[in-house]
Amino acid sequence: MSGDATILHADLDAFFASVEQRDDPRLRGRPVIVGAGVVLAASYEAKARGVRTAMGGRQAKALCPDAVVVPPRISAYTEASRAVFAVFDDTTPWVEPMSIDEAFL
Repeated sequence: MSGDATILHADLDAFFASVEQRDDPRLRGRPVIVGAGVVLAASYEAKARGVRTAMGGRQAKALCPDAVVVPPRISAYTEASRAVFAVFDDTTPWVEPMSIDEAFL
């Protein structure tokens, strides 16, 4: 039918942790936690052990003692986000950002 629209919700799961793993090959395949006091992001490896975003750092380390905890690098995440959003913008003129790692297209 003409007039129908398709909306895509793009949510880049584990975005901060994925950027850390992209930028430091030693972190690839390992559980990574971004943020110490509160988990800002957890890699898929850390999530598999029960670590979740917004969890306290102590609880996260208790669940996953071998996790590598890294401080947040907001400038790196902003740069990576800009690159992803450039792809979105090349795909459609209708991009509605929701956060640094989420948009509707």
